[in-house]
Amino acid sequence: MSDGTKATVSGGKFALVTVERFLMALSMGMLCLLTMMNVLVRYFTDISFAFTEEISVALMVVMTLIGASHAFATNHHIAITFFVERLPALKNVAFRFASICSLLMFGLLAWYGVSMAWDDYAYEVTSPSLGVPQWWYTIWLPVLSIVIVLRLLAVLMRGKP
Repeated sequence: MSDGTKATVSGGKFALVTVERFLMALSMGMLCLLTMMNVLVRYFTDISFAFTEEISVALMVVMTLIGASHAFATNHHIAITFFVERLPALKNVAFRFASICSLLMFGLLAWYGVSMAWDDYAYEVTSPSLGVPQWWYTIWLPVLSIVIVLRLLAVLMRGKP
């Protein structure tokens, strides 16, 4: 069993890692179905569903942020290990520094994401294709960034790379 799988099974409980995996698979499945539907309709009718791009972009953002949260929680995020491999004493310091930098970046993303979603709500901005309120899409950026911040805080409290 890999480390990521061990994190999933904790006394038979439904762990957050399992929910993240399900949401990633669900968003990928919806993205594939939506794209396939658009391709088939375009092939058979020469008409394109313009709204699929709007939904696809939103699904890709959601999938990416959920994937980032999952990667931080299971220690599968991208890492540049050139210096750490040559100086193992730097491993813990580099881990903490990278986690704090990520925490700062996603904290800022959450802060400015809230501002962007609020502006979309306050000014009643609508999406270009479907005409639905734009905040329906933009609200997921700060929400999922906050989830990532919480994951990073848990990783820092755990303290080991």
